[in-house]
Amino acid sequence: MIRIQNIKLTPDEALRPLADAAARALGLKSADIISARLVKRSVDARDKGEVRVLVTLDADASKRPTRTGPAIIPAPKTEKWIEKENTIRPVHPPLVVGLGPCGLFAALTLAKRGLKPVVLERGRAIEERARDVEAFFETGRLDPCSNALFGEGGAGAFSDGKLTTGTKDTRLRYVLETLAAFGAPEEILYQAKPHVGTDRLAKAVAGIRREIIRLGGDVRFETTLTGFISENGRVRAALTDRGETETCGIILAPGHSARDTFEMLNLRGALMERKPFSIGARLEHSQAWLNAAQYGRFAGHPALGQADYKLNTKAPDGRGVYTFCMCPGGYVIAASGEQGCVVTNGMSKYARDGLNCNSAVLADVRTEDFPESAGVLAGMYFQRYWEQQAFKAGGGGHKAPAQLLGDFMQGVKSSACGDISPTYRPGVTWGSLSACLPEFAYRDIRYAIGEFAKRIKGFDAKDAVLTGIETRSSSPVRILRSADTLQSSIAGIYPAGEGAGYAGGISSAAVDGIRCAQALADAVNAGGQA
Repeated sequence: MIRIQNIKLTPDEALRPLADAAARALGLKSADIISARLVKRSVDARDKGEVRVLVTLDADASKRPTRTGPAIIPAPKTEKWIEKENTIRPVHPPLVVGLGPCGLFAALTLAKRGLKPVVLERGRAIEERARDVEAFFETGRLDPCSNALFGEGGAGAFSDGKLTTGTKDTRLRYVLETLAAFGAPEEILYQAKPHVGTDRLAKAVAGIRREIIRLGGDVRFETTLTGFISENGRVRAALTDRGETETCGIILAPGHSARDTFEMLNLRGALMERKPFSIGARLEHSQAWLNAAQYGRFAGHPALGQADYKLNTKAPDGRGVYTFCMCPGGYVIAASGEQGCVVTNGMSKYARDGLNCNSAVLADVRTEDFPESAGVLAGMYFQRYWEQQAFKAGGGGHKAPAQLLGDFMQGVKSSACGDISPTYRPGVTWGSLSACLPEFAYRDIRYAIGEFAKRIKGFDAKDAVLTGIETRSSSPVRILRSADTLQSSIAGIYPAGEGAGYAGGISSAAVDGIRCAQALADAVNAGGQA
């Protein structure tokens, strides 16, 4: 098997059989190619007049290639991940708190090790949760236990399902293969910017949960962690609103919005620290505009799909401002988890066929923005305050405040939409975002919009829509853990994933869940307890 790296194809060539591309690169005929498989695919749109699709292929040929070079190498061998089974089984099962991507993969790992985990999830199963979320979008009546933040799949279940990550951890490939095996599109295995889509991600999440149960796991929905019992500095049992469960160890994967859990841990003396995060708003443009801006004359070509962007700059005060969770052909959604708060997020289905694209535009929030006397949870309370201001500006019923980008830049209130209609449900209230953003964020985002417009012509379109506010880009705290054992200051508790401050997105959270589950299982094997 031969690996051919970074083959440049025109959009038309990208629609032809892979054997054609492999044959041309190897100096052979298409008939000489026995098989060709995509390893990686990306779009290079730096030159709008010559947009190209870059592919890396693994090919098998019946003849020796006539062309060689540094881009043509033997295909590396890949070994299938097989989780070893524990030889020692504890008296009491391991617990996993939270069934977002971190908890989901932690529980799957423990189940494959034969440890029959018990999973505690405050929300509902993804099928019921989807109905609850749709009802919230329609009516504005929030269910605090089942919404776009809480429930099976975590906050990532109602997003674009983006799997891009900076992690180089070898567990990442296993995460992608598992998602694909349970219903995610196969292209996540080779796309440079893989995405699942909300509609396809729900199927994969439910499939992994069923596999955990098949392997002996116990998933308990609508069960909230309220505390724990420890003896001699080690956790012995978890306390929930449904009773007590004894355990050999806890994977704590609460997600970035489990504020009651952070407060409980703080009261119980678990060591935590403040962590930087960001605040801003969702910005909607026309997807047709973005396709033209990014792909030029190739806009709309079926080989390219919907265009996206990723932008960042530094404001004059030194704060970073950047776009986050860009959703091509997507929707701005209500992502509140508390009554009296408005929070936005972005979502795309697999087809990415909505009229608008959206992205958060966020300014850095620093730990020094809060007085030392405010305590370790100062960032969490900062988030809540501005979310409450957004609720007031929206006029209640979880309507969100919105403003035309042109008016935002000029500092005047908006009264109606222009050419771009906002997609946020249960609806928006036109006005100014100045009432629900800190002064530094309002100022720095205005500066950044001007800088971003220098990179993408039309980014500062007057009719683009800003909907506020976005506060949940990451957790405001980090639950400290040992670098060696991965346990918190309370032995037997393994803080994991995005909520604990150790991940930033679906893929890295899943990887961290696996890592912590392996540490717990290995500790059981070594000494009979975690």
